[in-house]
Amino acid sequence: MHGRSTSALPTDSEGSEGSDDEVGPSTVLVVDDHVVFAQLVERALSHEPDLTCVGVASSLAEARRMCAIHRPDVVIMDVRLQDGDGIDGAAELVAADPTLRVVVLSAFIDSRLMQRAARAGATALQAKDGELDDLLDAIRYAEPGSLAVHPRLLHQLVNADQTPTTPVPVLTQREHEVLRMLAAGHDLSLISRDLSISINTCRGHVKSVLAKLGAHSQLQAVVIAMRAGLIGADEDGG
Repeated sequence: MHGRSTSALPTDSEGSEGSDDEVGPSTVLVVDDHVVFAQLVERALSHEPDLTCVGVASSLAEARRMCAIHRPDVVIMDVRLQDGDGIDGAAELVAADPTLRVVVLSAFIDSRLMQRAARAGATALQAKDGELDDLLDAIRYAEPGSLAVHPRLLHQLVNADQTPTTPVPVLTQREHEVLRMLAAGHDLSLISRDLSISINTCRGHVKSVLAKLGAHSQLQAVVIAMRAGLIGADEDGG
């Protein structure tokens, strides 16, 4: 179903005016403690006329508070949060509001995670390095009572026990340093200052890292590097 779900009601008298067929944008709360990713999602939502980001929460505690205040139609929930497990948090939020749609995001997806998300009442499971259009589709169309999983993820799960044939790219020491700092959520200006290099040199290292990893964004490069074992999962800014 395209547009706002019936779970969100107007909060003031003006909301009841106008045509009965007029439907407002779906409201979305982003829950992720990785600052760079949260900002990217928030910015993407701002360009969608049928979606409105009502805020960003960096913890489960903040998500509970903001859900109580804003009563969003959709919550985008990261699995790894600083104060707990995102799937447990999703189950708690859905129990409080069964009409809430929760899109769970994770850098690492396996069959156990998919089962946990389904039991928690999540409506969609998306890879954190996936395509933006897939995430937007999950926000718009995934419905309570079912778990929408992108076919690419299902294919990966079915073939998870096969030995990967893609060689791990070789990064220079400087490229690895830049990659680790990207994973920690640092922007290019901070990285260039900490490494005592110019901002243009820093951009060149990032461009090289993206090319070697076959990534289209800094976030996707971090996730690919984590999966390839180039950096540890604990380096991903929380």
